[in-house]
Amino acid sequence: MRKIWESDPWYNLLRIYVDFATQRSYRRISSTGSLPADGAVIISPNHTNTLLDALVVLQSRKEPTVFGARADIFKKPAVDRILRFLRILPMVRSRDGIREVLHNRESFEEVEDTLEHRIPFCIFSEGRHRPMHSLLPLQKGVARLAFASAEKQQTYIVPAGIDYSDFFHYRGTCDLKYGEPIDINRFLAERSGQTPAEVYRALLEELSARMKKLILYIPDDEHYEETWQAIQQQRRKKRPWKWPLAILTLPFFLLSALLTLPMWGTAEYLCKKKIKDHAFWNTARCMARVVGGPIMLIIWSILFFILLPVPIAIGLLVYFLVSYDIFYDWLNLVRE
Repeated sequence: MRKIWESDPWYNLLRIYVDFATQRSYRRISSTGSLPADGAVIISPNHTNTLLDALVVLQSRKEPTVFGARADIFKKPAVDRILRFLRILPMVRSRDGIREVLHNRESFEEVEDTLEHRIPFCIFSEGRHRPMHSLLPLQKGVARLAFASAEKQQTYIVPAGIDYSDFFHYRGTCDLKYGEPIDINRFLAERSGQTPAEVYRALLEELSARMKKLILYIPDDEHYEETWQAIQQQRRKKRPWKWPLAILTLPFFLLSALLTLPMWGTAEYLCKKKIKDHAFWNTARCMARVVGGPIMLIIWSILFFILLPVPIAIGLLVYFLVSYDIFYDWLNLVRE
């Protein structure tokens, strides 16, 4: 059986396409900072936008990355095989119960094996997602992995911050920042006289403080909504050209809507009717593109080359490749 960290040609081919789809999910996506090259690396980003958080981290580097995800989604064997093919390992959380936590040993061994082969492991240390410009208390899992790795090799935790302009509307902007690594071996050496509980607490506090510096951090208190609304008002720009531009580009929007109807239609149906957690909306729109894009490209290729002159067919197919972007960009243009 292939190790989770080993190269797979099918995965490598799929990743090229998924990275492209992730990048096209935003008008602008940027990545700054880098990872250490001389040891085992654990990446710890904030978690606000479900699967897209992992995809944003993945596309930021050409090198491979293994991820952790909550263990309950691995219960079906078929899903387990798919997720492992995608280099995702199950992580049991403390609130899942002590019996379930005991099953973490196998996953931890796979993570240790991954780190020993110098493949970064990305864990969302908050333990769950929340679409807010804030940060939940970090769980002990990230510290447990780091301390175990440091017993065998040089180990770093790299704090990361992901900032979205909008959690719920597709084609916003996204900024990923890798912060200054925490040298775990040095961290442990400097606290050799402290109790394990004190060392765990110190690391989680240090990691949380560094992550907060990498994002737009609004304290999670009774004034959060008021503060966020004030920030939005400061950011909002007057757009007197909005409606003239919307009218001028309406034909392009209508053509884009027609060409990608099965894709955005499915995504919006799922968002409005099936998905209760709104943080999954943009993930659904991205996955509609990933799955529906190749299918629609084949269908339109057959129809266009049968019904239209070759130059027009080629032009429409090229336009189709950006039509999903145009559809949502136009909606964002007219949306307040």
